[in-house]
Amino acid sequence: MYDTAKRVLRIEAEAISALVERINGNFSKAVEMILGCHGRVVITGMGKSGLICQKVAATMASTGTPAFFLHPAEGIHGDLGMLMKGDVVIAVSNSGETEELTRILPVIKRMGLPLIALAGNPNSTLARAGDVFLDISVREEACPLGLAPTASTSATLAMGDALAVALLVQRGFKDEDFALFHPGGALGKRLLLRVEDLMHSGGDIPMVGMETPLKEALFEITSKKLGITGVAGAGGGLAGVFTDGDLRRSIEQGFDVLNRPIRELMNHNPKRILRTNLAAKALQKMEQHSITSLFVFESEEAEKPVGIIHLHDLLKAGVV
Repeated sequence: MYDTAKRVLRIEAEAISALVERINGNFSKAVEMILGCHGRVVITGMGKSGLICQKVAATMASTGTPAFFLHPAEGIHGDLGMLMKGDVVIAVSNSGETEELTRILPVIKRMGLPLIALAGNPNSTLARAGDVFLDISVREEACPLGLAPTASTSATLAMGDALAVALLVQRGFKDEDFALFHPGGALGKRLLLRVEDLMHSGGDIPMVGMETPLKEALFEITSKKLGITGVAGAGGGLAGVFTDGDLRRSIEQGFDVLNRPIRELMNHNPKRILRTNLAAKALQKMEQHSITSLFVFESEEAEKPVGIIHLHDLLKAGVV
């Protein structure tokens, strides 16, 4: 059993590795053809190839290249109406002779749509029909019978991913763009939510004056329920912070510390973050400095905080 599994993985890995030498001018033409497309990328294939096509279409659509899957069998029964001027078609067939696929090629040609052919046989009907041909042939299938598409589908998927990622890079697609297409789940929250969406502001910001005795500052910490208070200097700027952890360290000096002004006990190096930063960046900064709160500012030069964000806010929002 182990030997069989290892054999499958070696064959499929070799099939994908062989594609590296085939990234040439044809690949560049295919990318340029898609970049120049004013419509959508229509990806079509039958059977197991069709399943791979669906994944490639989904990957392209989520990374800035509008794409969808067209089932060739449904195409010859009316779904070719999905095609429109300005589209680019990617057709996939290992043999290059899949009947349902070859039957829709004349319509694609008649409409004048650019065709990128992915096939394992350079002399096949599909390969010869393509404006660009990408070779996805494999030396052998991982199936010992040589029947079930295995290495060939892996190679096709890898070539599709290579196209999708090359397009992503050429378009200058960024994580913020990616987030727009993935608003659901933890990924969307990490990429879309900003600090200003989660921060406490206005009267909810814990803040005391420099001369406030520690025992009074504790009321501010307790009432705002964030385990921290800021210490305002001249003009309301943030001069320091005092946390639950600072309290424990202060108590070690004796209970008379409760009457001392907070300026003598505060941390003079508060950590900051901008309101426009991603919430994920706030989490990263908290982890980096082993803290649970960050005061929020309008700009790097601003001295007065406009809010505060706590680790619990990130947890509740699903950013963590």
